[in-house]
Amino acid sequence: MSEIRNSICLTTVKDTVAEIMGIENGENTNPVLLSLAKEKLAGRKVDRAVLYNPDAVALWLYQKYTHLFTDAVISSDIALPVLSVMPSVTPVCFASMYTGVMPEIHGIQKYEKPVLTVNTIFDTFIKAGKKCAIVSTARDSISCIFLEREMDYFIYESVEEVNRKALELIDEDIYDLIVIYNGNYDGAMHKFGPEAEESINALRHNIAFYKELVDKIKSEWKNHDVLYGFLPDHGCHEIDGDCGSHGLDMEEDMNIIHFYGIKTKEN
Repeated sequence: MSEIRNSICLTTVKDTVAEIMGIENGENTNPVLLSLAKEKLAGRKVDRAVLYNPDAVALWLYQKYTHLFTDAVISSDIALPVLSVMPSVTPVCFASMYTGVMPEIHGIQKYEKPVLTVNTIFDTFIKAGKKCAIVSTARDSISCIFLEREMDYFIYESVEEVNRKALELIDEDIYDLIVIYNGNYDGAMHKFGPEAEESINALRHNIAFYKELVDKIKSEWKNHDVLYGFLPDHGCHEIDGDCGSHGLDMEEDMNIIHFYGIKTKEN
């Protein structure tokens, strides 16, 4: 049997989030997520979106270590198999996720981190009068390729600082769109291999933080309708020397898992 590729591409994220927020109706949307929004919101639109981006969480990790994802599953409404883009490296993938277009259109086609000049989810939201924030680690792709917009950037040296700030932003309740990046699993995977103890511990931390983030959203944003998600960029595979890698056109690198939830406001 030939390799199976997921049918929904990560390029659907931008248009789908914008439509669920009531900002614009795009053509490249995720029908499953739109159906969830229709079911849960009864015709309303969400007024907040919080998108958590852990790096390199492959679908095969979810399949092989499903029990590790328990908190991600129960904190979300749906788990969706999603297809990445080629080359399956971080700046290319996050550029496609947040521009909604393929690499040959947005222009990042290899591991490089130029500032994108095409329209992104942030430009769309800013044009609609929404307030956006990125919370990420220094020198990583999300910290670089979306610069030079009228939005706020909270860039730190450690994942712990990033996550602490993200929770503070929920408390502050001033941003309509918050994007949060964690690269700790990816970093451990490259050094020790995808299934090494160090890597699995990093994955556990990603899942635990996602649950903490969702719990914070539910406790502090009672008066908001909120879309939230756990959205990795690409997968990973083991290479010689017990290290990990990604970037190839193969199932392990291309098939990823996304989780989404919608929290409705309390009347």
